[in-house]
Amino acid sequence: MEKIKAIISKIKPLDKGAMKKARDRLDNLTKPFNSLGRLEEIAERISGIRAQLAPVIKQKVIFTLVGDHGVVAEGVSAYPSEVTSQMVYNFAKGGAGINVLAGHIGARVIVIDMGVAVDLKPHPKIVNKKIAYGTKNIAKGPAMTYEQAIQSIKVGIKLVKDELSKGVDIIGGGDMGIGNTTSSSAITSAITGAEIREVTGHGTGIDNAMLEHKIKIIKQALKINQPDLKDPLDVLAKVGGFEIGGLVGIILAGAAYRIPVVLDGFIVGAAGLIAYSLAPQVKDYLFAAHCSIENGHKIILEKMGLKPLFNLGLRLGEGTGAALGISIIEAAVKILSEMATFEEASVSKKL
Repeated sequence: MEKIKAIISKIKPLDKGAMKKARDRLDNLTKPFNSLGRLEEIAERISGIRAQLAPVIKQKVIFTLVGDHGVVAEGVSAYPSEVTSQMVYNFAKGGAGINVLAGHIGARVIVIDMGVAVDLKPHPKIVNKKIAYGTKNIAKGPAMTYEQAIQSIKVGIKLVKDELSKGVDIIGGGDMGIGNTTSSSAITSAITGAEIREVTGHGTGIDNAMLEHKIKIIKQALKINQPDLKDPLDVLAKVGGFEIGGLVGIILAGAAYRIPVVLDGFIVGAAGLIAYSLAPQVKDYLFAAHCSIENGHKIILEKMGLKPLFNLGLRLGEGTGAALGISIIEAAVKILSEMATFEEASVSKKL
């Protein structure tokens, strides 16, 4: 726990001086005042995060964390648990949605086994940080021990630290794990106080009858486990997932090292909610790429006060939405650094 407290203590306010310089430049670019809308707001905030007038986004990293969930045994998903490990191999081969979109924006994808239910074959593109062979069934007891929850966050922190020497200008968070929308709904309900029905959706494509069953299972999980709402780590331990914990660590470390973190969909949002509950100051470093069609994601974003960059009806996960979000943020930063001012372009200002 001391390591987590230490990383949280490193999260400092945005650099207001850099933001003012960025705002002054944005206001003097060859365009009508504030005509690029949220792109200007994004660029200004990136300057504050990086403490630079004209930050550059070149080194883009998307962490895709993977873990299985014991609650799948309750019939809450349209897919069997085997799909989790099968998709890991697909990531490694470059055949998944995240591989395509990361390639499109020039980002490197790091795939991490946080808790896949089987032993994966060694592969140079799969990082083995397995904490256990999936979480326990939350309908019958805690997903993991408190110590494992802490361990999962510490893994995420180290993943970011390990990339610092290679250069990291922006981070995207992604996930994969059959059953993880069930855990994310439980986390969201526990922390926000929203009704379980409000935060539970169709996940991988379950029908309405299965959705009712899923809601029932989440109610059962929260009743049995009684997570301590004043302790986000207890919520993670009682009803979370190893990949969710790892993402919490990535988010906290990103903020601590002044790196913007782009959240993907519902599962990464749930991790963001835990990180925000641990350290509200992390919010300034977070960008919500999109709003998933999963019911609970909007509630998460409202709780954290984050406005999504776009809404395309995405619900794949993996970091796909984060990849698209990074492309928008990169465009905003380029506007700030590459567009000419009225003076530089010898263009007359507004009368």
